[in-house]
Amino acid sequence: MSTRPEAGDSGNGAAPEHGNGEDGERLPRPLPEAVRSRVIDYGSDVLGGMRAAELPAPLRRVAKFEPRRRARLAGPQIAAQLETDPAFRTLVAERVEQVWPELAEGLRSGVVPPAADPVAVGACAYLLRPPGWVDIVEGVHSELDREAGAKEADEAAEALEEVNHRLAQAREEHRAETDRLRALIKEHKAEISELRQKVHTERRRAREATARAEQVALRADERAAEATGRVGALESENRRLKSRLSAAEAQVENARRAVRAGRNADEARLRVLLDVLVDASHGLRRELALPAAVDSPADLVAAEADERRRVSLGGLPDDDPGLLEHLLTVPRVHLLVDGYNVTKTGYGTLPLADQRTRLLSSLEGLASRTKAEITCVFDGADVDAPPAVAQTRRVRLLFSAPGETADELIVRLVRAEPPGRPIAVVTSDREIVGAVRRAGARAISSPIFLRRLESHG
Repeated sequence: MSTRPEAGDSGNGAAPEHGNGEDGERLPRPLPEAVRSRVIDYGSDVLGGMRAAELPAPLRRVAKFEPRRRARLAGPQIAAQLETDPAFRTLVAERVEQVWPELAEGLRSGVVPPAADPVAVGACAYLLRPPGWVDIVEGVHSELDREAGAKEADEAAEALEEVNHRLAQAREEHRAETDRLRALIKEHKAEISELRQKVHTERRRAREATARAEQVALRADERAAEATGRVGALESENRRLKSRLSAAEAQVENARRAVRAGRNADEARLRVLLDVLVDASHGLRRELALPAAVDSPADLVAAEADERRRVSLGGLPDDDPGLLEHLLTVPRVHLLVDGYNVTKTGYGTLPLADQRTRLLSSLEGLASRTKAEITCVFDGADVDAPPAVAQTRRVRLLFSAPGETADELIVRLVRAEPPGRPIAVVTSDREIVGAVRRAGARAISSPIFLRRLESHG
C-alpha cells in the first residue's frame, strides 16, 4: 500500500469539518472506524500512565478505569481530546513513536513501508501529523474501502456459490423424494386393496360372533336366575348363624362380668387389709417418735464438710472452650441460664418469643444429653403476666416478678441452694458474674455456652 501524497494534492479542497492540525490541514471526512478505534486505544493506554496533574480535565474521571473499559466507555471523549488538545496528542504520538519507530521515521520522510498495516499507518499519521498526513489518512481510508469492497465481493461470491450448491442439492433431494412418494403411493394402493378384503372377511366374522353372543347371553340369564335362588338360601342360613353367634357372645359377656365381680370383691378386701396395716405402722412410728429417715455417721461427717465449703468448680480459665463440658460432668450440678443475655448475644435479631423458643429447645436437648438440672430465667418485670411459653419436661422456666429483675432472681436462686451444691451461671453480665462468684457459684460467658449448643445442635 502506498499513501505517499501526490504532488499538488494538499487535501484542502474538501469541507474542513474533520481534523484540524497545527499546519491548517483538515480531513475531508471522518477517520475510518478501524483507525479511530486504534487511535482511541493508544490514547487510553497513555491515560493510564499519566500523572494526575498532567491529565486533561475532561478525562480525569475515566483515567482510573481499566484500559479496555476506559476505551469502551470514554472513546468519544478521548477522540475529541486528541483532536482539540495538541499537548495530549503529542504525548500519545510519542508513545506511538516508541512502539513503531520505523513507521514513524518513514512517515516523517514521506515513505510508507509497503507491508505496513494500513490501520497502524493511518493512526500514526493522524497522531504524528507529518507533512501531507491528510493525504496519508485519505489513502488509508481508500485502501480500507477497497479491502472492504473486495471482502464483500468475495463473501457475496461465496454466498452465491453456496446458494447454487444448496439449490442443486434441494433439486436432487426433491427428485429423490418424488420417486420415493410415488413408490409409497403404489404400496399404499396395494395395501388398501388387501385391507378391503380383510374388512369384508371381518364383517362376516362379526355377524357370526354376534349370533354366538346372543346365545351366550341367553344361557347367562338362566344361570343368573339360578344363582339368585342360591344366594337367597345362603342369606337365610347366614341370618340363622348370626343369631346363634349373638346368643353365644351374650353368654360369654355374662361369664366375664361374673369373674370381674368376684375379682373386685377380693381386691376390695385386700385394699382394706393393706390400709389397716399402713395405719398401724404410722401409729407405731408416732408412738415411738421415730424420725422420717435415719442417717449414718458417715453421712453426718460429709454434711458437716459440705457446710464449710461449696463444691469447687475451678480448674479451668473462664475462656477455655472445654469449661462447660467440665462443669456438666460434676455430679448434681445446677446450671442457671440468664435467658435474654444468651439469646441477645446469639440471635438478638429475632422477636423475643422466637428467642425464648429457640433457647428452650436447645436447653431441652442439653438436659437430655447431660442429665443436669437446668433453670432458665427471663425478665418478666415489664409485663403483667409471664408470656405464654410451653413448659419443657427437663428445663425449669422462670420469669421474674414485677418489681424484680432477672438478675436479682438469679442471685436469689444461687443463694437459695445449700452450701454443698455445685452451681454454674451462664451470663456475660458483669454485675451478675460478680454477685454469683461472691455467693460461691462459677460463671460461664454466653459466647462459650452458645458455641457448645451449636456444636451439639
